[in-house]
Amino acid sequence: MSLALDTYRLLGRSGLRVSPLALGTMTFGADWGWGADTDEARKLLEIYVERGGNFIDTASMYTNGSSERLLGEFTRENRESLVLATKYTSLRRPGDPNSGGNHRKSMFASVESSLRQLNTDYLDLLYLHVWDFLTPVEEVLRGLDDLVRQGKVLYVAISDTPAWQVSRMQTIADLRGWSPLVALQIEYSLIERTVERDLVPMAREMGLGVIAWSPLAGGVLTGKYGRADLSEQPVAASREGTRKDLALAQGHLTERGLAIADVVKEIATQLGRTPSQVALAWTLHNPDVTAPIVGARTTAQLEDNLGALDVAFDAAHLARLDEASAIDLGFPHEFLARNRSAMFGGLKVETR
Repeated sequence: MSLALDTYRLLGRSGLRVSPLALGTMTFGADWGWGADTDEARKLLEIYVERGGNFIDTASMYTNGSSERLLGEFTRENRESLVLATKYTSLRRPGDPNSGGNHRKSMFASVESSLRQLNTDYLDLLYLHVWDFLTPVEEVLRGLDDLVRQGKVLYVAISDTPAWQVSRMQTIADLRGWSPLVALQIEYSLIERTVERDLVPMAREMGLGVIAWSPLAGGVLTGKYGRADLSEQPVAASREGTRKDLALAQGHLTERGLAIADVVKEIATQLGRTPSQVALAWTLHNPDVTAPIVGARTTAQLEDNLGALDVAFDAAHLARLDEASAIDLGFPHEFLARNRSAMFGGLKVETR
């Protein structure tokens, strides 16, 4: 079925309606050397909203705060109709250990900064950005719940955290009557499918909507890179490097990644589509995914990405993509799949 940006979906087990593609704004601002300038960023937001889009994704540290500041400027007239999601965790002041992390002091200070930069008195959705392995979960959950009770945050969510920790947090929140997590933001693409082992099934079971970042695997699935772009030398991850350096550092630009990109290009040719549209549409096809995040730098890229909403696959296309990008689910998943018949004597039970 063809989608549109105003084919809204519920976010997790909340009643919040969001578009099936979120607009990522890590590209808003040229502070890191590769983003969109003010005029181009404004056009990106205007195109997205005019098509019915309402789900905007940013973070306190994106482009050194320019992303939030630009959004605050651009959304003065239509703030109420948008779902603004931001994140806290990253260090905001070098040398100050409490200006980053998951703890309460960092959380509250980051939210106050985001409110000022976004020119708003509340955040629709606040993510814990990255798990720090230091802060007690009760401190995080109570802090998030306090922000909701104060009206500064409407919904809370989590990103880039182990599945066992997220499920533990959701259970504690339920038992103590604290605000539940409604969304899980994770990297997910044809190149990065390891989240299918535990994170995606956990989100389904715990009532979290999956928001997929980097669905184009750092641009590798657009077909822009070839074997000549591979590097035998390790590349350090840096937001201020080139996009190719980032793709190399994050492990997207590899022989395997390029092989998957070749299959994406092959199917795109068969469908009369672009590789970007095929890769995004594959992510959209997963019923566990609420919304992939598109992070366009130009209006042409955004227009191309939005074309993914009406891509239709047949079974052969999906099978080909699945085969090219398949991963080993590991233990216990592979073990249980191999031994299901023996353990249950061939008994077939229909699941609904």
